[in-house]
Amino acid sequence: MIELTPDELKQRFDLPLFEQLSATADELQLDCYAVGGYVRDLFLQRPSQDIDVVVVGSGIAMAEAFARRLGRGAHLSVFRNFGTAQVKYRDREIEFVGARKESYRRDSRKPMVEDGTLEDDQNRRDFTINALAVCLNRERFGALVDPFGGLDDLREKTIRTPLDPDVTFSDDPLRMMRCIRFAAQLNFFIDDNTFESLCRNSERIHIISRERIADELNKIILSPIPSKGFIDLDRSGLLPLILPELVKLQGVETRNGRAHKDNFYHTLEVLDNISRHTDNLWLRWAALLHDIAKPATKRWEPRQGWTFHNHNYIGEKMVPAIFRSLKLPMNEKMKYVQKMVSLHMRPISIADEEVTDSAVRRLLFEAGDDIDDLMTLCEADITSKNSERKQRFLNNFQLVRQKLKDLEERDRIRNFQPPVDGEEIMQTFNLKPGREIGQLKSAIKDAILDGVIPNEHDAARRFMLERARAMGLAPVE
Repeated sequence: MIELTPDELKQRFDLPLFEQLSATADELQLDCYAVGGYVRDLFLQRPSQDIDVVVVGSGIAMAEAFARRLGRGAHLSVFRNFGTAQVKYRDREIEFVGARKESYRRDSRKPMVEDGTLEDDQNRRDFTINALAVCLNRERFGALVDPFGGLDDLREKTIRTPLDPDVTFSDDPLRMMRCIRFAAQLNFFIDDNTFESLCRNSERIHIISRERIADELNKIILSPIPSKGFIDLDRSGLLPLILPELVKLQGVETRNGRAHKDNFYHTLEVLDNISRHTDNLWLRWAALLHDIAKPATKRWEPRQGWTFHNHNYIGEKMVPAIFRSLKLPMNEKMKYVQKMVSLHMRPISIADEEVTDSAVRRLLFEAGDDIDDLMTLCEADITSKNSERKQRFLNNFQLVRQKLKDLEERDRIRNFQPPVDGEEIMQTFNLKPGREIGQLKSAIKDAILDGVIPNEHDAARRFMLERARAMGLAPVE
Protein backbone atom coordinates (compact mmCIF):
# COMPACT_ATOMS: atom_id res chain seq x y z
CA MET A 1 0.00 0.00 0.00
CA ILE A 2 1.11 3.56 -0.65
CA GLU A 3 0.34 6.53 1.59
CA LEU A 4 -1.36 9.41 -0.20
CA THR A 5 -1.77 12.89 1.24
CA PRO A 6 -5.10 14.63 0.55
CA ASP A 7 -3.41 16.65 -2.21
CA GLU A 8 -1.84 13.54 -3.73
CA LEU A 9 -5.18 11.73 -3.68
CA LYS A 10 -6.81 14.71 -5.36
CA GLN A 11 -4.13 14.62 -8.07
CA ARG A 12 -4.93 10.94 -8.76
CA PHE A 13 -8.47 12.01 -9.68
CA ASP A 14 -7.33 15.02 -11.69
CA LEU A 15 -8.10 13.29 -14.99
CA PRO A 16 -10.39 14.35 -17.87
CA LEU A 17 -12.90 11.59 -17.13
CA PHE A 18 -13.32 12.63 -13.50
CA GLU A 19 -13.47 16.29 -14.50
CA GLN A 20 -16.43 15.41 -16.73
CA LEU A 21 -18.06 13.46 -13.90
CA SER A 22 -17.54 16.41 -11.56
CA ALA A 23 -19.01 18.90 -14.04
CA THR A 24 -22.02 16.63 -14.66
CA ALA A 25 -22.72 16.20 -10.95
CA ASP A 26 -22.47 19.92 -10.25
CA GLU A 27 -24.70 20.75 -13.21
CA LEU A 28 -27.39 18.39 -11.85
CA GLN A 29 -26.72 19.54 -8.26
CA LEU A 30 -26.13 15.94 -7.15
CA ASP A 31 -23.58 14.77 -4.59
CA CYS A 32 -21.35 12.26 -6.39
CA TYR A 33 -18.63 9.88 -5.16
CA ALA A 34 -16.21 7.30 -6.57
CA VAL A 35 -16.46 4.25 -4.30
CA GLY A 36 -15.29 0.72 -3.79
CA GLY A 37 -12.67 -1.13 -5.76
CA TYR A 38 -11.32 1.76 -7.81
CA VAL A 39 -10.54 3.79 -4.66
CA ARG A 40 -9.18 0.77 -2.84
CA ASP A 41 -6.91 -0.17 -5.73
CA LEU A 42 -5.45 3.33 -5.95
CA PHE A 43 -3.94 2.81 -2.51
CA LEU A 44 -2.89 -0.75 -3.34
CA GLN A 45 -1.33 0.31 -6.67
CA ARG A 46 -3.41 -2.26 -8.53
CA PRO A 47 -4.63 -1.53 -12.07
CA SER A 48 -8.37 -0.90 -12.26
CA GLN A 49 -10.38 0.03 -15.35
CA ASP A 50 -13.85 -0.09 -13.77
CA ILE A 51 -15.18 2.84 -11.75
CA ASP A 52 -18.17 2.66 -9.40
CA VAL A 53 -19.99 5.94 -8.83
CA VAL A 54 -22.56 6.56 -6.09
CA VAL A 55 -24.95 9.46 -6.56
CA VAL A 56 -27.09 10.87 -3.75
CA GLY A 57 -30.14 10.99 -5.98
CA SER A 58 -30.76 9.32 -9.35
CA GLY A 59 -27.80 7.34 -10.61
CA ILE A 60 -29.61 6.81 -13.91
CA ALA A 61 -30.13 10.55 -14.46
CA MET A 62 -26.44 11.13 -13.70
CA ALA A 63 -25.38 8.41 -16.17
CA GLU A 64 -27.62 9.78 -18.93
CA ALA A 65 -26.28 13.32 -18.50
CA PHE A 66 -22.69 12.05 -18.31
CA ALA A 67 -23.08 10.06 -21.54
CA ARG A 68 -24.50 13.12 -23.32
CA ARG A 69 -21.58 15.20 -22.10
CA LEU A 70 -19.04 12.66 -23.40
CA GLY A 71 -20.83 12.54 -26.73
CA ARG A 72 -19.75 10.22 -29.50
CA GLY A 73 -17.99 7.11 -28.28
CA ALA A 74 -19.96 6.82 -25.03
CA HIS A 75 -22.25 3.76 -24.80
CA LEU A 76 -25.04 4.00 -22.21
CA SER A 77 -26.89 1.01 -20.72
CA VAL A 78 -29.74 1.59 -18.28
CA PHE A 79 -31.10 -1.06 -15.89
CA ARG A 80 -34.22 0.60 -14.50
CA ASN A 81 -35.36 -2.47 -12.54
CA PHE A 82 -32.17 -2.22 -10.49
CA GLY A 83 -31.86 1.57 -10.49
CA THR A 84 -28.41 1.37 -12.07
CA ALA A 85 -26.73 2.41 -15.30
CA GLN A 86 -23.42 1.86 -17.05
CA VAL A 87 -21.41 4.04 -19.40
CA LYS A 88 -18.67 2.44 -21.48
CA TYR A 89 -16.16 4.92 -22.80
CA ARG A 90 -12.94 3.86 -24.49
CA ASP A 91 -11.30 1.37 -22.13
CA ARG A 92 -13.38 2.34 -19.09
CA GLU A 93 -16.63 1.08 -17.61
CA ILE A 94 -18.35 3.48 -15.21
CA GLU A 95 -21.18 2.04 -13.12
CA PHE A 96 -23.73 4.45 -11.61
CA VAL A 97 -26.07 3.76 -8.72
CA GLY A 98 -28.16 5.98 -6.49
CA ALA A 99 -27.21 5.95 -2.80
CA ARG A 100 -29.49 3.49 -1.06
CA LYS A 101 -30.12 1.51 2.05
CA GLU A 102 -31.07 -2.15 2.00
CA SER A 103 -32.91 -4.68 4.13
CA TYR A 104 -33.14 -8.42 3.58
CA ARG A 105 -35.50 -11.32 4.19
CA ARG A 106 -33.81 -14.33 5.71
CA ASP A 107 -34.65 -16.66 2.81
CA SER A 108 -33.32 -14.37 0.05
CA ARG A 109 -30.24 -12.36 -0.85
CA LYS A 110 -32.37 -9.95 -2.91
CA PRO A 111 -32.63 -6.76 -0.86
CA MET A 112 -35.55 -4.45 -0.36
CA VAL A 113 -34.12 -1.11 -1.48
CA GLU A 114 -34.98 2.50 -0.70
CA ASP A 115 -33.22 5.78 -1.39
CA GLY A 116 -30.59 6.72 1.16
CA THR A 117 -27.64 8.88 2.04
CA LEU A 118 -23.96 8.27 1.35
CA GLU A 119 -23.71 6.97 4.91
CA ASP A 120 -26.52 4.48 4.22
CA ASP A 121 -24.73 3.35 1.08
CA GLN A 122 -21.41 2.86 2.85
CA ASN A 123 -23.17 0.91 5.61
CA ARG A 124 -24.37 -1.65 3.07
CA ARG A 125 -20.88 -2.26 1.65
CA ASP A 126 -19.37 -5.68 2.24
CA PHE A 127 -15.95 -4.74 3.68
CA THR A 128 -14.35 -1.63 5.10
CA ILE A 129 -11.75 -1.53 2.33
CA ASN A 130 -14.59 -1.41 -0.20
CA ALA A 131 -16.47 1.33 1.63
CA LEU A 132 -13.93 4.05 0.86
CA ALA A 133 -15.42 6.96 -1.09
CA VAL A 134 -13.89 10.00 -2.78
CA CYS A 135 -16.01 13.08 -3.48
CA LEU A 136 -16.17 14.17 -7.13
CA ASN A 137 -18.03 17.46 -6.66
CA ARG A 138 -15.84 20.46 -7.43
CA GLU A 139 -16.19 22.04 -3.96
CA ARG A 140 -14.79 18.94 -2.18
CA PHE A 141 -13.10 17.25 -5.13
CA GLY A 142 -10.74 14.47 -4.03
CA ALA A 143 -11.87 14.40 -0.37
CA LEU A 144 -11.78 10.90 1.16
CA VAL A 145 -14.80 9.68 3.14
CA ASP A 146 -13.75 6.74 5.34
CA PRO A 147 -16.23 6.17 8.19
CA PHE A 148 -15.11 2.62 9.06
CA GLY A 149 -11.32 2.86 9.07
CA GLY A 150 -10.91 1.19 5.71
CA LEU A 151 -7.61 2.98 5.15
CA ASP A 152 -6.26 1.54 8.41
CA ASP A 153 -7.42 -1.92 7.34
CA LEU A 154 -5.55 -1.50 4.05
CA ARG A 155 -2.44 -0.65 6.05
CA GLU A 156 -2.97 -3.66 8.31
CA LYS A 157 -3.90 -5.94 5.39
CA THR A 158 -7.16 -6.84 7.10
CA ILE A 159 -10.56 -7.89 5.74
CA ARG A 160 -13.32 -6.66 8.06
CA THR A 161 -17.01 -5.87 7.66
CA PRO A 162 -18.23 -2.29 8.26
CA LEU A 163 -21.08 -3.41 10.54
CA ASP A 164 -21.85 -6.56 12.54
CA PRO A 165 -20.47 -9.42 10.38
CA ASP A 166 -23.38 -11.69 11.35
CA VAL A 167 -25.75 -9.18 9.76
CA THR A 168 -23.47 -8.62 6.73
CA PHE A 169 -23.10 -12.35 5.99
CA SER A 170 -26.64 -13.38 6.87
CA ASP A 171 -28.08 -10.66 4.63
CA ASP A 172 -25.99 -11.70 1.63
CA PRO A 173 -24.13 -15.00 2.18
CA LEU A 174 -22.20 -14.58 -1.08
CA ARG A 175 -20.15 -12.05 0.89
CA MET A 176 -18.61 -15.00 2.77
CA MET A 177 -17.09 -16.25 -0.49
CA ARG A 178 -16.06 -12.70 -1.39
CA CYS A 179 -14.40 -12.30 2.01
CA ILE A 180 -12.19 -15.32 1.42
CA ARG A 181 -11.62 -14.38 -2.21
CA PHE A 182 -10.39 -10.87 -1.34
CA ALA A 183 -8.10 -12.30 1.35
CA ALA A 184 -6.61 -14.69 -1.25
CA GLN A 185 -6.34 -12.13 -4.04
CA LEU A 186 -4.79 -9.41 -1.89
CA ASN A 187 -2.90 -11.69 0.51
CA PHE A 188 -4.78 -10.10 3.41
CA PHE A 189 -5.83 -11.54 6.76
CA ILE A 190 -9.44 -11.96 7.83
CA ASP A 191 -10.27 -10.16 11.07
CA ASP A 192 -10.95 -12.63 13.93
CA ASN A 193 -14.53 -11.49 14.57
CA THR A 194 -15.24 -11.57 10.86
CA PHE A 195 -13.82 -15.07 10.51
CA GLU A 196 -15.77 -16.39 13.50
CA SER A 197 -18.89 -15.04 11.83
CA LEU A 198 -17.98 -16.92 8.64
CA CYS A 199 -17.99 -20.12 10.68
CA ARG A 200 -21.31 -19.31 12.35
CA ASN A 201 -23.05 -18.44 9.10
CA SER A 202 -21.52 -20.98 6.71
CA GLU A 203 -24.79 -22.90 6.26
CA ARG A 204 -26.37 -19.75 4.82
CA ILE A 205 -24.36 -20.38 1.64
CA HIS A 206 -27.11 -22.79 0.59
CA ILE A 207 -29.34 -19.90 -0.54
CA ILE A 208 -26.71 -18.74 -3.05
CA SER A 209 -26.86 -20.04 -6.62
CA ARG A 210 -24.15 -22.48 -7.64
CA GLU A 211 -23.19 -20.18 -10.53
CA ARG A 212 -22.36 -17.32 -8.14
CA ILE A 213 -20.41 -19.66 -5.87
CA ALA A 214 -18.46 -21.06 -8.83
CA ASP A 215 -17.63 -17.54 -10.00
CA GLU A 216 -16.03 -16.72 -6.64
CA LEU A 217 -14.35 -20.13 -6.52
CA ASN A 218 -12.79 -19.46 -9.93
CA LYS A 219 -11.43 -16.14 -8.66
CA ILE A 220 -9.90 -17.91 -5.65
CA ILE A 221 -8.32 -20.50 -7.96
CA LEU A 222 -6.88 -17.66 -10.08
CA SER A 223 -5.43 -15.82 -7.06
CA PRO A 224 -1.63 -15.68 -6.64
CA ILE A 225 -1.56 -18.28 -3.82
CA PRO A 226 -4.87 -20.15 -4.13
CA SER A 227 -4.11 -22.51 -1.24
CA LYS A 228 -4.70 -19.58 1.11
CA GLY A 229 -8.28 -19.32 -0.07
CA PHE A 230 -8.96 -23.06 0.12
CA ILE A 231 -7.55 -23.32 3.63
CA ASP A 232 -9.85 -20.48 4.72
CA LEU A 233 -12.80 -22.15 2.96
CA ASP A 234 -12.02 -25.34 4.86
CA ARG A 235 -11.48 -23.68 8.25
CA SER A 236 -14.72 -21.73 7.94
CA GLY A 237 -16.80 -24.80 7.12
CA LEU A 238 -17.70 -23.57 3.64
CA LEU A 239 -15.61 -26.07 1.66
CA PRO A 240 -17.56 -29.17 2.78
CA LEU A 241 -20.72 -27.44 1.59
CA ILE A 242 -19.49 -26.43 -1.86
CA LEU A 243 -16.82 -29.00 -2.78
CA PRO A 244 -17.08 -31.99 -0.41
CA GLU A 245 -15.00 -34.21 -2.72
CA LEU A 246 -11.96 -32.07 -1.91
CA VAL A 247 -12.47 -32.33 1.84
CA LYS A 248 -12.44 -36.13 1.60
CA LEU A 249 -8.77 -35.92 0.58
CA GLN A 250 -7.89 -34.83 4.12
CA GLY A 251 -6.14 -36.99 6.68
CA VAL A 252 -3.29 -39.41 7.05
CA GLU A 253 -3.72 -43.09 7.86
CA THR A 254 -0.89 -45.22 9.25
CA ARG A 255 -0.66 -49.01 9.16
CA ASN A 256 2.31 -51.11 10.18
CA GLY A 257 4.33 -47.91 10.55
CA ARG A 258 3.63 -46.82 6.98
CA ALA A 259 1.63 -43.68 6.30
CA HIS A 260 0.42 -42.00 3.13
CA LYS A 261 0.65 -38.23 2.67
CA ASP A 262 -2.26 -35.89 3.35
CA ASN A 263 -3.64 -35.60 -0.16
CA PHE A 264 -5.58 -32.42 0.62
CA TYR A 265 -2.47 -30.43 1.44
CA HIS A 266 -0.55 -32.16 -1.36
CA THR A 267 -3.27 -31.00 -3.79
CA LEU A 268 -3.04 -27.43 -2.54
CA GLU A 269 0.74 -27.54 -2.93
CA VAL A 270 0.35 -28.73 -6.52
CA LEU A 271 -2.17 -25.94 -7.16
CA ASP A 272 0.24 -23.33 -5.78
CA ASN A 273 3.10 -24.82 -7.81
CA ILE A 274 1.20 -24.67 -11.07
CA SER A 275 -0.06 -21.16 -10.33
CA ARG A 276 3.51 -19.87 -10.55
CA HIS A 277 3.60 -20.96 -14.20
CA THR A 278 0.12 -20.48 -15.66
CA ASP A 279 -3.03 -18.36 -15.42
CA ASN A 280 -5.00 -21.00 -17.33
CA LEU A 281 -8.08 -21.43 -15.11
CA TRP A 282 -8.88 -24.90 -16.40
CA LEU A 283 -5.33 -26.17 -15.96
CA ARG A 284 -5.51 -24.90 -12.37
CA TRP A 285 -8.81 -26.79 -12.01
CA ALA A 286 -7.03 -29.90 -13.27
CA ALA A 287 -4.40 -29.42 -10.57
CA LEU A 288 -7.15 -29.09 -7.95
CA LEU A 289 -8.88 -32.29 -9.12
CA HIS A 290 -5.93 -34.41 -10.24
CA ASP A 291 -6.04 -36.67 -7.15
CA ILE A 292 -9.76 -36.31 -6.43
CA ALA A 293 -10.36 -40.09 -6.65
CA LYS A 294 -7.67 -41.10 -4.15
CA PRO A 295 -10.15 -41.58 -1.27
CA ALA A 296 -12.23 -43.90 -3.47
CA THR A 297 -9.22 -45.94 -4.61
CA LYS A 298 -7.16 -46.09 -1.40
CA ARG A 299 -6.15 -49.64 -0.49
CA TRP A 300 -3.69 -51.23 1.90
CA GLU A 301 -1.57 -53.96 0.31
CA PRO A 302 0.87 -55.67 2.69
CA ARG A 303 3.70 -55.85 0.18
CA GLN A 304 3.26 -52.41 -1.34
CA GLY A 305 1.74 -50.37 1.45
CA TRP A 306 -0.87 -47.76 0.56
CA THR A 307 -1.97 -47.77 -3.06
CA PHE A 308 -4.32 -45.64 -5.16
CA HIS A 309 -4.53 -47.76 -8.30
CA ASN A 310 -6.38 -46.18 -11.23
CA HIS A 311 -7.17 -43.01 -9.29
CA ASN A 312 -6.49 -41.04 -12.47
CA TYR A 313 -9.12 -42.95 -14.46
CA ILE A 314 -11.69 -42.88 -11.65
CA GLY A 315 -10.94 -39.17 -11.19
CA GLU A 316 -11.60 -38.58 -14.88
CA LYS A 317 -15.09 -40.07 -14.40
CA MET A 318 -15.72 -37.87 -11.32
CA VAL A 319 -15.01 -34.57 -13.09
CA PRO A 320 -18.37 -34.23 -14.95
CA ALA A 321 -20.41 -34.64 -11.74
CA ILE A 322 -18.30 -32.02 -9.95
CA PHE A 323 -18.63 -29.57 -12.85
CA ARG A 324 -22.36 -30.22 -13.09
CA SER A 325 -22.83 -29.65 -9.35
CA LEU A 326 -21.05 -26.29 -9.52
CA LYS A 327 -22.75 -25.31 -12.80
CA LEU A 328 -19.35 -25.06 -14.47
CA PRO A 329 -19.29 -25.39 -18.28
CA MET A 330 -20.04 -28.92 -19.51
CA ASN A 331 -18.15 -28.40 -22.76
CA GLU A 332 -14.60 -28.70 -24.07
CA LYS A 333 -13.31 -27.02 -20.88
CA MET A 334 -14.67 -29.83 -18.75
CA LYS A 335 -13.31 -32.41 -21.23
CA TYR A 336 -9.90 -30.71 -21.05
CA VAL A 337 -9.87 -31.06 -17.25
CA GLN A 338 -10.92 -34.71 -17.62
CA LYS A 339 -8.07 -35.30 -20.03
CA MET A 340 -5.50 -33.72 -17.72
CA VAL A 341 -6.75 -35.74 -14.73
CA SER A 342 -6.75 -38.95 -16.77
CA LEU A 343 -3.22 -38.49 -18.16
CA HIS A 344 -1.46 -36.87 -15.20
CA MET A 345 0.26 -40.11 -14.16
CA ARG A 346 1.64 -40.93 -17.60
CA PRO A 347 4.66 -38.60 -17.72
CA ILE A 348 5.50 -39.52 -14.13
CA SER A 349 5.54 -43.25 -14.92
CA ILE A 350 7.69 -42.56 -17.98
CA ALA A 351 10.10 -40.38 -16.02
CA ASP A 352 10.39 -43.01 -13.28
CA GLU A 353 11.70 -45.57 -15.77
CA GLU A 354 13.84 -45.52 -18.88
CA VAL A 355 12.49 -42.84 -21.21
CA THR A 356 11.71 -44.86 -24.36
CA ASP A 357 10.70 -43.45 -27.73
CA SER A 358 7.63 -45.69 -27.83
CA ALA A 359 6.26 -44.47 -24.48
CA VAL A 360 6.86 -40.84 -25.42
CA ARG A 361 5.18 -41.28 -28.83
CA ARG A 362 2.07 -42.72 -27.16
CA LEU A 363 2.00 -39.89 -24.64
CA LEU A 364 2.29 -37.32 -27.43
CA PHE A 365 -0.47 -39.02 -29.41
CA GLU A 366 -2.90 -39.10 -26.47
CA ALA A 367 -2.15 -35.61 -25.15
CA GLY A 368 -2.08 -33.93 -28.57
CA ASP A 369 -1.96 -30.13 -28.38
CA ASP A 370 -2.32 -30.26 -24.60
CA ILE A 371 1.04 -31.96 -24.07
CA ASP A 372 2.78 -28.82 -22.77
CA ASP A 373 -0.01 -28.21 -20.25
CA LEU A 374 0.19 -31.84 -19.15
CA MET A 375 3.93 -31.59 -18.57
CA THR A 376 3.42 -28.40 -16.56
CA LEU A 377 0.86 -30.20 -14.39
CA CYS A 378 3.12 -33.19 -13.86
CA GLU A 379 6.10 -31.07 -12.87
CA ALA A 380 3.88 -29.24 -10.37
CA ASP A 381 2.82 -32.64 -8.99
CA ILE A 382 6.34 -33.43 -7.77
CA THR A 383 6.10 -32.38 -4.13
CA SER A 384 8.36 -35.01 -2.55
CA LYS A 385 10.21 -33.87 0.55
CA ASN A 386 13.10 -36.08 -0.60
CA SER A 387 15.11 -33.48 -2.55
CA GLU A 388 17.21 -36.10 -4.34
CA ARG A 389 14.13 -37.99 -5.58
CA LYS A 390 12.40 -34.75 -6.55
CA GLN A 391 15.41 -33.60 -8.58
CA ARG A 392 15.67 -36.98 -10.29
CA PHE A 393 12.05 -36.70 -11.46
CA LEU A 394 12.54 -33.14 -12.64
CA ASN A 395 15.70 -34.11 -14.55
CA ASN A 396 13.87 -37.01 -16.17
CA PHE A 397 11.03 -34.70 -17.11
CA GLN A 398 13.56 -32.62 -19.02
CA LEU A 399 14.52 -35.77 -20.92
CA VAL A 400 10.85 -36.44 -21.64
CA ARG A 401 10.38 -32.84 -22.87
CA GLN A 402 13.40 -33.13 -25.17
CA LYS A 403 12.22 -36.46 -26.56
CA LEU A 404 8.77 -34.97 -27.13
CA LYS A 405 10.35 -32.18 -29.12
CA ASP A 406 12.63 -34.49 -31.13
CA LEU A 407 9.92 -37.06 -31.91
CA GLU A 408 7.39 -34.40 -32.87
CA GLU A 409 9.83 -32.86 -35.32
CA ARG A 410 10.74 -36.25 -36.78
CA ASP A 411 7.52 -38.29 -36.63
CA ARG A 412 4.73 -35.67 -36.56
CA ILE A 413 2.80 -37.73 -34.00
CA ARG A 414 0.82 -34.95 -32.29
CA ASN A 415 -2.88 -35.41 -33.18
CA PHE A 416 -1.91 -37.66 -36.08
CA GLN A 417 -4.36 -39.89 -37.94
CA PRO A 418 -2.95 -43.12 -39.41
CA PRO A 419 -1.90 -42.37 -43.00
CA VAL A 420 -3.97 -45.35 -44.22
CA ASP A 421 -7.61 -44.81 -43.25
CA GLY A 422 -10.58 -47.13 -43.05
CA GLU A 423 -11.85 -46.17 -46.48
CA GLU A 424 -8.61 -47.23 -48.13
CA ILE A 425 -8.58 -50.52 -46.22
CA MET A 426 -12.14 -51.34 -47.34
CA GLN A 427 -11.37 -50.52 -50.98
CA THR A 428 -8.12 -52.51 -50.94
CA PHE A 429 -9.75 -55.70 -49.64
CA ASN A 430 -13.33 -55.12 -50.81
CA LEU A 431 -14.54 -55.20 -47.20
CA LYS A 432 -17.58 -53.69 -45.54
CA PRO A 433 -17.24 -51.90 -42.16
CA GLY A 434 -16.43 -54.50 -39.52
CA ARG A 435 -13.97 -55.89 -37.01
CA GLU A 436 -11.13 -56.44 -39.50
CA ILE A 437 -11.04 -52.75 -40.42
CA GLY A 438 -10.62 -51.74 -36.78
CA GLN A 439 -7.93 -54.37 -36.23
CA LEU A 440 -5.88 -53.18 -39.20
CA LYS A 441 -6.23 -49.48 -38.27
CA SER A 442 -5.14 -50.22 -34.68
CA ALA A 443 -2.21 -52.31 -35.89
CA ILE A 444 -1.01 -49.49 -38.17
CA LYS A 445 -1.38 -46.92 -35.38
CA ASP A 446 0.50 -49.11 -32.88
CA ALA A 447 3.27 -49.82 -35.38
CA ILE A 448 3.82 -46.08 -35.89
CA LEU A 449 3.68 -45.29 -32.17
CA ASP A 450 6.10 -48.15 -31.39
CA GLY A 451 8.50 -46.95 -34.08
CA VAL A 452 8.16 -50.11 -36.18
CA ILE A 453 7.31 -48.04 -39.25
CA PRO A 454 7.56 -44.29 -39.99
CA ASN A 455 4.47 -42.10 -40.05
CA GLU A 456 4.25 -42.22 -43.86
CA HIS A 457 1.63 -43.53 -46.27
CA ASP A 458 3.75 -45.96 -48.31
CA ALA A 459 5.29 -47.56 -45.23
CA ALA A 460 1.87 -47.83 -43.57
CA ARG A 461 0.35 -49.42 -46.71
CA ARG A 462 3.12 -52.04 -46.93
CA PHE A 463 2.59 -52.84 -43.24
CA MET A 464 -1.19 -53.10 -43.81
CA LEU A 465 -0.72 -55.61 -46.66
CA GLU A 466 1.63 -57.76 -44.55
CA ARG A 467 -0.69 -57.74 -41.54
CA ALA A 468 -3.74 -58.45 -43.72
CA ARG A 469 -1.96 -61.44 -45.28
CA ALA A 470 -1.39 -62.86 -41.79
CA MET A 471 -5.14 -62.40 -41.13
CA GLY A 472 -6.02 -64.31 -44.31
CA LEU A 473 -7.05 -61.23 -46.26
CA ALA A 474 -5.99 -60.64 -49.86
CA PRO A 475 -6.21 -57.41 -51.82
CA VAL A 476 -8.63 -57.28 -54.75
CA GLU A 477 -7.02 -57.17 -58.18
